[in-house]
Amino acid sequence: MPGSGSTPVTRSTLRQQIADALRDEVLAGRLQPGQEFTVKQIADQYGVSATPVREALVDLAAQGLLESDHHRGFRVHQFTVDDFRDMVETRSLVIDGIVQHARRAGRTRVNAATVAPVRRRAEEADRAARGGDLDILIGYDLRFWRELGTIVSNRYISDFLHQLRVQIWVFAMPHLRIEPEVRRWLFTGYEELVDALVSGEVEAAREVLCAYNDLSLSWAARLDERLSS
Repeated sequence: MPGSGSTPVTRSTLRQQIADALRDEVLAGRLQPGQEFTVKQIADQYGVSATPVREALVDLAAQGLLESDHHRGFRVHQFTVDDFRDMVETRSLVIDGIVQHARRAGRTRVNAATVAPVRRRAEEADRAARGGDLDILIGYDLRFWRELGTIVSNRYISDFLHQLRVQIWVFAMPHLRIEPEVRRWLFTGYEELVDALVSGEVEAAREVLCAYNDLSLSWAARLDERLSS
């Protein structure tokens, strides 16, 4: 009840809650690429007014997850394999820049105590990836990179990379769900990366990240073959 000590739900937090819920719907595949819907449909689904829904949808469109059509409402953005390649390349270039900057600044080692929560995420992400459990993996993956980013880079870069990773997952999830060899294509170097950062082995960390990007690009080539057959 109001006044009982609970945090009041403002329009701003409701807007964020709706955006987060819809993002989860897209990542889980319940909202498919190309699927269309209106503000009213979403408002009715969540039992809220149209205003915070419209604001949330505009936010997701600004993040590249939705497309807006004044006459037909919104649709889930449909990324292509070429989009995926460009996103992987962008991720690679930005992270490589972070590594090079850390080396020049002499900040090549991450404090073990500081990174302890990130290591737990790494362990869970590696376990989920080895088991091919996409629904568990995606949550730990996004939290791992988000938390690691706040330690090794500035907030603006961390936010940008988080948004990019969400877009990558939005593209990848529908394809990974029907991938017969899914475990072969999932990154399992989370713990190895943390170990390299804690020990200050910058080149080892860079090799893990390069292997990650190579794996992503190899999977893109496989997708090209499968989609063209």
